[in-house]
This record gives sequence, structure tokens and C-alpha cells, in this order.
Amino acid sequence: MKIIKTGLFLSAVAILASCSSDKSEIKDSSKPIEVQLSNSATTDALANAGASGKLVARNSVNVSTRMMGYITGLKADVGDFVSAGQLLVRINNTDIQAKGGQTDAQIAQAQANFNLAQKDFKRFQNLYNNQSASQKELDDMSARYEMAKANLDGAKMMKNEVNSQYRYTNITAPISGVITAKYASQGDLANPGMPILTIESSGNLQAQVLVSEQDITLIKNGMPVKVLMKSTNKEVVGTVDEVSLSSIKTGAQYLVKINVPQNHEYLAGMFVNVVFPFKRNGSANQDFQESVTVPKSATVENGQLTGIYTVSSANTATLRWVRIGKILGDHVEILSGLNSREPYIVSANGKLFNGAKVRVK
Repeated sequence: MKIIKTGLFLSAVAILASCSSDKSEIKDSSKPIEVQLSNSATTDALANAGASGKLVARNSVNVSTRMMGYITGLKADVGDFVSAGQLLVRINNTDIQAKGGQTDAQIAQAQANFNLAQKDFKRFQNLYNNQSASQKELDDMSARYEMAKANLDGAKMMKNEVNSQYRYTNITAPISGVITAKYASQGDLANPGMPILTIESSGNLQAQVLVSEQDITLIKNGMPVKVLMKSTNKEVVGTVDEVSLSSIKTGAQYLVKINVPQNHEYLAGMFVNVVFPFKRNGSANQDFQESVTVPKSATVENGQLTGIYTVSSANTATLRWVRIGKILGDHVEILSGLNSREPYIVSANGKLFNGAKVRVK
């Protein structure tokens, strides 16, 4: 019995030793994964922000009236060029004419009362100096004179108000430009504040675009930008003229206005594409700062994380997490996690994992 037990024990030991030896051989005989390396590239194509918009007149005004009345004359049509001060619209002014007649009568009456009060005041002043009138009588005449003068001044101010209302019934062009919209016709009833015409200054256009919050802090006044005119497919250089600091009324985007070279081929309403060049450190400049880019196929994703494999000094694959930026075609910008010209694994003849043995082709 002891001999049998001893034999079984030796057999078990031999089997365990054999299994251990097999595992060691499998581990040692595992082949490294062949990989191909590539150096991260740099480009200036991603160091910019693009936006679409359209051309608008730098000066655009709506012509309206402060008086209610029927339009009796409208000497303007869309496309007409008008000069500043040119008569455009006439509003019925019958009521104002009647009011003007009333103020003229009030001025005449106030003027007569003033003349009489002035004479009486001077007469009592002489009587008082000759001790023929009392101080109270002189004070009464002085008060009457001052009241007559105030009534005359009030009547003249009413006349000025009527004259100003006359101006609102004869509407002139506030600026020189082209009429781009017409909202009323002769015979229509004009209401205070209601636009009748729109005038845009000709030959003085701006590009207006909306920019996201990610890029707005990098855009500065005076910054040179590229403007592509879609109608002519021509690219010109513009200059940032105004940067809005609020997006409350523009749908979480920021309005930027750009001055463009004037050309008779450009008309208000034409669509444009604008490219804002800037450096990643936030200082706007005409010189582009190069960005690190890699092919999208070389990156791996795990949830919301993006990584890329590099090769360690021990010839093992190392998964490095990176922060990506803009996408340009089949390449992606690396903002952090991979240095410029640093090698990374672009392809492998097997499934990579962190710590896997690799051999560079």
C-alpha cells in the first residue's frame, strides 16, 4: 500500500511539473505584434475658425414718420439712388395746417397783449419815479407785463412745434444710398414709427457672421481674415471691425462684423465664408501656429475618451490618452497628449492592448 501511494504522489508531481513547463513554454513562445510607426504631422489648416454669413450695408436706415396720416406722395421705388435731403414721402397735413392757423392767431393775440402791457409798465415806471404812483401799482403792472411776455413765448413755442410737425409730413432721405425695400404705397395710412422705405448706403458693405463661443475669445478688432465671396468664388482679405460680446439675442452665437474691399460686383445679401486665423495661445495674428495631427484611423475610443498607441522603451504598446480638437478630412487635431513629431502606432498585424509586445516593421 505504501508503494502504491508513493507512486501516485510521484505521478501527480510529474503531471503538475509538466503543466507548469507547458505554460512557461507558451508564454515564452508568444510572438510580438508587428506594428508600423508614423510621426505626428503638423499643419496650419486647423489653426483657424470658419463661419458663414452674408454681406450687409454698413449704413442702413428705415424711413418712417412720427405723424399719422395718409400718404399723398411717394417719389421712390426699390433700386432708386437717392441723395441725402431729397424729398421722398409726403403725408397729408390738413390737420397740421389747421393747427398752424390757430397758433398764428394765438401769437397775434399774445403779441397785442404784450405790447399793451409793455406800454403800461413803462408808463407806471415813470409815474413811480415821479412819485405819482405807488409801489403796489408798479408791482401789478410788472406782473401783468411778465404774464403777457410768457403768453407770447408760449404761443411762439407752439408755432415751433407745428413747424416741426410739418417736417415730419415732408420726409427726406437721411443718407445717400439705394432704396432696398418699400413697405407702403401712395394712399396708405402711415402710422408713427411704421417703416415706409429702407435706404442702404451704396458701395459700403460689411460681412456679418455668427461665431461659436469656442472661438469668439480669439477674435479681435483689426484682425485680418479671409473672406470668400460665394457668388464670384473669389477670396479677399477683410478686417474685423466689430465683435459682439453677447449672444443673448443671436442664439448662443456671437455676431462679428468684417469690413471688406468695396467692389461693384458685391451686393447686400450675398453669402460669404469667413476664415479667422489665430494662434492657440489666444493672440490673433496673420501667422498661423502649426497644429499636431494624426489619422483618425490611428486613434481608439473608449466611451468619451480618445487614445493613441505609442511604443515604450521595452518594445511594448502603450495606450496614451489624448485630447482632440478639430477634424480636417481623415485627420484629427491633437491638442494634448502627443508631442509634435512624436512616433505612434499607425497600423498593427494583430489586436493591440496596453502592454502588448510589439516589433516595429
